[in-house]
This record gives sequence, structure tokens and C-alpha cells, in this order.
Amino acid sequence: MPRLLKISLLSIVLLSGGWGFFAHQKVNRLSVFILPPPMIGFYKKNINYLSEASVNPDRRRYAVADEAARHYIDLDDYGDSAVYKLPRYWNEALKKIGNDSLQAHGVVPWHIAKMYDQLKDAFLLRDPRKILRISAELGHYIADANVPLHTTSNYDGQKTGQTGIHALWESRLPELFFTDYDFFVGKAEYVKNIQIAAWQAIANANAAADSVLRFEKELSEKMGNKKFGFETKGKQTVKLVSGDYAKVYHQMLSGMVERQFRASVKMVGNVWYSAWVDAGQPDLKELINYNPSEEELLKRAEELKAWKERIYLSRQHELNDNP
Repeated sequence: MPRLLKISLLSIVLLSGGWGFFAHQKVNRLSVFILPPPMIGFYKKNINYLSEASVNPDRRRYAVADEAARHYIDLDDYGDSAVYKLPRYWNEALKKIGNDSLQAHGVVPWHIAKMYDQLKDAFLLRDPRKILRISAELGHYIADANVPLHTTSNYDGQKTGQTGIHALWESRLPELFFTDYDFFVGKAEYVKNIQIAAWQAIANANAAADSVLRFEKELSEKMGNKKFGFETKGKQTVKLVSGDYAKVYHQMLSGMVERQFRASVKMVGNVWYSAWVDAGQPDLKELINYNPSEEELLKRAEELKAWKERIYLSRQHELNDNP
């Protein structure tokens, strides 16, 4: 079965109202407020859409081919120090590893760079709908890249008898302790190389994966049957990790969930801002109430394609002249 289809029933119950919805929506919403004045008006006007659409990649992960692989990368499947040895750029990775293997083990760092290019193009096209859709979904993948369990094949503790830890870390803990977190992360900053930044986020998250699993294993052995309790959510009573267990685990992690949450917010804002800068800083105030026709957008898309082709041919000539 595809990797994301193998999450336990408990994880699915939690993810349906946790990280997949609650935290992803919060990340995008908070990222809007670190944008500079020329951007924040447009993004704030559409903040509800950016929050709600942040979970669209999860909604379609079971139906769209290759979607699941965009949310993670199983570094341990590539051997020791893979995070430092894997090709940084997609074309190089394709040549060295092959698409089938890449899809099998996850492509999130490369997909972030691809989505960044799409967002930059959307700014160049001055297409408000595309800017918002790509911004919202790019925020989702960036947030996923900052989650430790999205960097290991033991993503739900299924290899170590810890099934359900995926939802515990991503859903239960943020839902319980979000109001205690400090989200003053500073203003969005320009990132020169988005692909390298994506890999750095993966490396930082992966460095914490061992602690995520080890601490929970220790706590589970200590608390035993006190791990679970029942809570009523709407009209349903569901079995969940108890509040006491979650609190102790959260304390053992020493602020890890908050750090990764903050890192997600800052990185999303940084990437949105960088795409806007690299697109020439178009006036977004003009796009707040702008509704371009399909004919206008098609014409601009053709012009952008022609411009890119000219740039590509120019670079090829330079390479041929300077081998």
C-alpha cells in the first residue's frame, strides 16, 4: 500500500482534525503576518482561503497519482548520512536515482523547489487565483518538511511498536499546547536558494526524529495502560492519547514541537516573499480586486513561456561558447 495509506486507524482519526487541518491552517495564517507591507494586504485579504486551502494536498493524497510522495522523504532508505549525500537538485536526482525510486521514498524537498518556481511564475503572470492556490499548497509541503516523522520510513512508529505516534506528535500535541507557543518569529527574509533551504529544513527535522521515537518509547513503557483515554468530539466518543500522557511527552521533547512549528511559519513566509522578490516585486495591491479573463491569462502564459525559451537558448549558447 502507498506509504500514507498505511497510517493506523487512530492516526487517521486524529489527522482528520489535527495536523492535517489545525496546524497546517495555523501555519499558513501566521505566515501572512510576517510578510512585508507590499505583500501583506493581498495575503491578509485572502487569509481565510490560504488557511482553508492549506489542507488540499492532504485531501487529494489518496486520489492523485504521486501526491503522497510529495509530503515526505524516507532518508533512512538511502543509508547513513543520506540527508547530506542525496542530490540537491531534481534533474541530478532523476539521473542518479530514477523517478520510480524517488517516488517510492518521497520527494518533499525537491517538490518545495518546484512549487516555488510555480509561485514565482504566478507572480509574473499576475494571476491572483494561481498565486493564492500555490501559496496555500506550498505552505503545506513546507510544514510537512519540518516534521521529524516525515523524514523516516518509521513514520508512524510501525517498525518499533509505536503505531499512532504520527498523530500524537503532529496532531494531539499541537492541538493541546498551541496557545502556549510563542510565534514571534520576525519578518520574512529573502532566501537566495530555496532548494538548499528545503534540504536544511529536512536535515533539522531529521535530526530530531530519533528523540521523537525514543522518548515516546520510554514514556509508553513507564505509563503503560495510562497512555489512552476517551474524549467526546462532536457526537463521537473516540479513544485518544490521554492529556496527562501528552503533557509529559510534550515536556520530554523540550519545546521541539513549538520549534518546528515556528520554523514552518518562518519558512513559509520566507518562501512566499522570495518568490515575489524574484518575480520582480509586482504590485499586489492591484490584484486584490482583480479578476483577469482567461484570455488575458492565456496570453501572458504564452509570453512567459516564450521568454523562458529565449533565456534557455541564450544560456545554451553561452555554454557552447564557453565549454
